[in-house]
Amino acid sequence: MELEESGIREECGVFGCIASGEWPTQLDVPHVITLGLVGLQHRGQESAGIVTSDGYSLMPTIRTHKGLGLVNHVFTEDNLKKLYVSNLGIGHTRYATTGNCELENCQPFVVETLHGKIAVAHNGELINSVHLRRKLLRHGVGLSTGSDSEMITQLLAYTPPHERDDSPDWVARIKNLMKEAPTSYSLLIMHRDVIYAVRDPYGNRPLCIGRLIPVSDINGRGRNNSETEGWVVSSESCSFLSIGAVYYREILPGEIVKISRHNVQTLDTVPRSGGDPVAFCIFEYVYFARPDSIFEGQMVYTVRHRCGQQLAIEAPVDADLVSTVPESATPAALGYAGKCGLPYVEVLCKNRYVGRTFIQPNMRLRQLGVAKKFGVLSDNFKGKRIVLIDDSIVRGNTISPIIKLLKESGAKEVHIRVASPPIRFPCYMGINIPTKEELIANRPEFDDLAKYIGANSVVYLSVEGLISSVQEGMKLKKQKIEEQENIIQENGNGLKYFEKHGHCTACLTGDYPVKLEW
Repeated sequence: MELEESGIREECGVFGCIASGEWPTQLDVPHVITLGLVGLQHRGQESAGIVTSDGYSLMPTIRTHKGLGLVNHVFTEDNLKKLYVSNLGIGHTRYATTGNCELENCQPFVVETLHGKIAVAHNGELINSVHLRRKLLRHGVGLSTGSDSEMITQLLAYTPPHERDDSPDWVARIKNLMKEAPTSYSLLIMHRDVIYAVRDPYGNRPLCIGRLIPVSDINGRGRNNSETEGWVVSSESCSFLSIGAVYYREILPGEIVKISRHNVQTLDTVPRSGGDPVAFCIFEYVYFARPDSIFEGQMVYTVRHRCGQQLAIEAPVDADLVSTVPESATPAALGYAGKCGLPYVEVLCKNRYVGRTFIQPNMRLRQLGVAKKFGVLSDNFKGKRIVLIDDSIVRGNTISPIIKLLKESGAKEVHIRVASPPIRFPCYMGINIPTKEELIANRPEFDDLAKYIGANSVVYLSVEGLISSVQEGMKLKKQKIEEQENIIQENGNGLKYFEKHGHCTACLTGDYPVKLEW
C-alpha cells in the first residue's frame, strides 16, 4: 500500500506472441497480445503499444498502434482492426522512469535497418544511458526521444563489422548491445518472421516463455503433450492462464532466445564480467510482480508468505489479531498470523474506484484523507490489539492516517510490521524510487518512527530475512533438479541456472551490482 501511494512503480512490461504451424494463422495474435498486456497493467499505466507483422518474405507488412492510457482504452475493437492480418507481434505497457509520458516515447519502437524493419520493446533502465547517448550522437545517430529504449533500438540497428549484407547476424548485434550496456533490460526484438527474447547478463528484469495450447487442454492432465498453437513471451507469467498458455520456462540471465513458428531455440548465453553473481531485482518479489507470477521456479505469493513467517520470527508482539492494509501485503499477513498462531482478521475494506482519476478534493475532502479510500470494519477489532502488516513504509505519510483511523474507530493498540527492509537508496535500473532525502529511513524521524506515525511499535523485516525468504524456495528447487537433471535440461533450465544466484538489494543496502556511470 505504502509503495503504491509513494509513487514507487515498475517501469514497464513487455509481451510478445508468435503463431505456430502454417501461416496465415487462425490465432488472433493482436487480441492475445492485448490480453497479455492487460495482465501486465500493474507494471505500467501511462501508455501502451503493439506492433504486428505478417512475417512474410524479406519485406513483411508492419502494423503499429500506440496510445496514452490504460491498455483497454488504447486498444478498442476499432484500433485492433489496424493490426490485422498478423502472425506475430510484440507489445509494451509503460510507466516512464526516463523520457516524458508523451506519445513519441511509447513503445515498441520501429526502425529501418540494413535488413529491413525491426521492432523493439524494452523493460528496464540503462545504468550508463548518458554515456551511450553521447556516443550515439557523436557517431551521427539522431535521437528523437529521451527514452533509453530508443538508444537500445539504435544500437541493435548498428551493423557488426563482419556481417554480410544478405544475412543479419543478430547474435553479434545483441552481443554488441550487451557489451555497450551491461544492465538493466529485458528485450523483445521482432524481425521478419521471428522474435528474439533477451535478458541482460545480470538478469535484473524478468522474462519468461509460455506455450499456447488448445483451450480444451488448459486444465487437462495431458496438457504437456498438447498441440502447440503458438508461443508467448512476457515480463511475468501471470497472464498466461487468461490467454490459454501454460508456463514453459524462464529466460536465463544473458540468454539470447530465438522464437519462431517452429520452435524455441537458445542462440547464445552471454556471461557476466568477472564472474559477478546474478542480480535479479528482489523488489519484484516484495511488491512489483503479481502474486501469481513465477520467478526462479517459485510463485511470488509463496515468497511473500514466507516473508511474513520470517517477520513473525524476527518481530513477535503480544496482540489479538493480524491484519493488513489491502491488499498487496495480504500473503505476508497470512504468513505472520499462521506463524504466531493469531487469527487473520480484516480491519479495512478498500474502495477500488478511488484512484488517480479521483476529482481533486476541496479542503474538507482532503482533510478526510484515507477515509475516502477505506471503509473501517470496526466490529472486528474494537478494544483489540492489532498487528498491521504493510509491504513497506517509504515516506511515512500514508500509514500514519490509517493508524489514526483505526485507533479512532476503537483499536486498543496498532503495531506495524513491515514485510520488507527500509528503502534507503534510489534505484537506477528501472524502478522509480523517490530521492534519498525523501525516504523516511534517511530522515531524523526514523529514530522514533513509531511515535512519528502514531503506532505502538514498528519493526521492519531484516535484509537477511528477506534474502533467506526468497532463496529458501530456490534451494528446494535445486534439490529437486539434482534428482531430475536430465528432464530439466530438456526444458532448457539446468543446474547452471542456480550457480552464483543472487538478487539486487541496492535500494536497501546501497550495494549496486555494477558500477554506476553518469
